[in-house]
Amino acid sequence: MAQRTKKAEPKVTQLAKCPTGIKGLDDITNGGLPQGRPTLICGSAGCGKTLLAMEFIVRGALEFGEPGLFVSFEESTEELAKNVASLGFDLPELEKQKKIALDHIYIERSEIEETGEYDLQGLFIRLGYQIDAIGAKRVALDTIEALFAGLPNELILRSELRRLFRWLKDKGVTAIITGERGEGTLTRHGIEEYVSDAVIVLDHRITGQMATRRIRFVKYRGSLHGTDEYPFLIDEQGISIMPITSLGLDYAVTSERVSTGIPRLDGMLAGQGYYRGSSILVSGTAGTGKSSLAAYFADTTCRRGERCLYLAFEESRDQIIRNMRSIGLDLAPWVEKGLLKFHAARSTLYGLEMHLAVIHKLANEFQPSTVIMDPITNLSIVASESEVKSVMMRLVDFFKNRQITTLFTNLTHPGELESTTSGISSLMDSWLLLLSVESNGERNRIFHLLKSRGMAHSNQMREFLISDNGIDLADAYVGPGGVLTGSARVQQESLEKATALEAKAELERRRRSLERKRQVMESQVAALQAEIAGEEDELQVLLSREEEKAKAASQERAELAALRKADAQSPGKGA
Repeated sequence: MAQRTKKAEPKVTQLAKCPTGIKGLDDITNGGLPQGRPTLICGSAGCGKTLLAMEFIVRGALEFGEPGLFVSFEESTEELAKNVASLGFDLPELEKQKKIALDHIYIERSEIEETGEYDLQGLFIRLGYQIDAIGAKRVALDTIEALFAGLPNELILRSELRRLFRWLKDKGVTAIITGERGEGTLTRHGIEEYVSDAVIVLDHRITGQMATRRIRFVKYRGSLHGTDEYPFLIDEQGISIMPITSLGLDYAVTSERVSTGIPRLDGMLAGQGYYRGSSILVSGTAGTGKSSLAAYFADTTCRRGERCLYLAFEESRDQIIRNMRSIGLDLAPWVEKGLLKFHAARSTLYGLEMHLAVIHKLANEFQPSTVIMDPITNLSIVASESEVKSVMMRLVDFFKNRQITTLFTNLTHPGELESTTSGISSLMDSWLLLLSVESNGERNRIFHLLKSRGMAHSNQMREFLISDNGIDLADAYVGPGGVLTGSARVQQESLEKATALEAKAELERRRRSLERKRQVMESQVAALQAEIAGEEDELQVLLSREEEKAKAASQERAELAALRKADAQSPGKGA
């Protein structure tokens, strides 16, 4: 019987990736750009095409040991070196070390004259020489439009583009080619995106007078990749891209607790404080002490030797430090020790997702265990409520994934005390509410712990006191009109104190009266005992006398009998 031969399953080979070294870009591409293939980067002027291409070349040489060739058709090598020096890239030194090669190919459109069949053979020879000279693994061409300036024949253009991309593939180099956006097309000619293996679109848009740079992968042959738009930053460290999708609900949790910095508040939270890695919301009207509560949490974090990142959207760092000194809290030493970092910026400085990217960047660099955002309400100035909630959801997921304890403050208005910006309270693990109540011609603060998931917590309202000595939570007095605070509470305390003193005095009076009665009773008992003792003594004397009389009578009878010389008679008989 013939044996059945098992059919061999086809072997699946993953597409090789070339890591870029650019923060965030390798995350959304699952490893980098397609290795040995060309990638097109297109966008309008000022969106960062040249910088992305240059950073790809430099980081490849510095971090992955892959020499790179950067060919510019617009800027000279001297201009390129000056432009990227602010990022810490020393291009002349890298050239001396044979880690990179720079080449400027000057093409003047007015000097081009089409006299024969156009081809890029001369470019291929020049590129090949440069690649072989340093053993380049990466190539960047910036920008491709300059190659075809003044060339009207679209058929030749398409043919030469295909030849260029095929030549780069045959060379085995990972290439980045930059191109300018066209009208209704990704590139000026509308052809490049079809012959590229991967296409990246950079965008620098203005929304509501807020500028935001974004990156999007239009296509990526042979690999899964993020298809959303991602905001990115350009700063002194280069490009930073932040994936904006949620990290999901599969993060690890811990039962470790961290102090709030206020002993009585810890007591309200089962005596131990918040869970590490949880999200805490402090909401309340203006002037109720939200920032003071946040500052105490920052202080206790630093006292544990941990780092705290304080994101302030209303006050500067120095103003916060000065204000907290008025309640007995000095944050300056923690700043000097590097445990407390302030990032103060108006919410209108840039767009909402740019704020998100900045926060990610700061968290990645500073590695805090606690983050404070004060207040998140200001974010609604630059975006709609739904956008704010989306960003907050991504922030909460980001921080929880790293087990960073986060405290958010939220400004509310009278009549909206138990509501929050965009309804974010559902995202929070603990919710602290500060109220301002008016009575007897004064305003006082009330503290209420609305919720704290996963732990037993107090449901009592407390008076929230702020003084030169700091924050305290006083037991609230409940009177006929409700919770008593301020002078009403002081009056109630005085009344209760007077009542207690009066009751104590009455008890003391009754004690003294009872003591007097006890002393009288004891004296009467003593007198009776003395009288009884006297009577007992008298009785004893009488008994003694009777015994002596009986003894004397017996002796007298004996003596008489002896005198009469009579026989002794039996007792009871006469003589």
